[in-house]
Amino acid sequence: MGDKRYTGGCLCGAVRWEAEGPPAFQGVCFCRDCRRASGSGFVPFMGYPAGALSIRGRTTLYQSPSVKGVAARNSCLACGGLVFGGIVGQDDQHTVYAGTLDDASLFKPTIAIFVKDRPDWAPLPPGLVCFEAMPE
Repeated sequence: MGDKRYTGGCLCGAVRWEAEGPPAFQGVCFCRDCRRASGSGFVPFMGYPAGALSIRGRTTLYQSPSVKGVAARNSCLACGGLVFGGIVGQDDQHTVYAGTLDDASLFKPTIAIFVKDRPDWAPLPPGLVCFEAMPE
């Protein structure tokens, strides 16, 4: 599985990403900001070192305060689809939103963060290591 290619993109296909190999981490975030950004009960995410990820297409960057300083979210300029987190050329790691995967079966979350903020109606996938807030 080490050289499996992971690929994905936004709703309209104008923004595409690819990475070689599995993500460094995979999970779901229930924080209020992720819920609002996604319009859902949580955001499924995958973490990649910046050098392992290739992103093509034009995005708009939205930054907001977060527990670790600033959260940077990138959306497609054409369709508005949320694609990845982080500032290209500045951050050494990016989160890719698992809903953008071409093959959704590749997403294998192991953690849940900000479980304290999880709405009662949002399911908690079984078997995850849960953190009440952001792990250290």
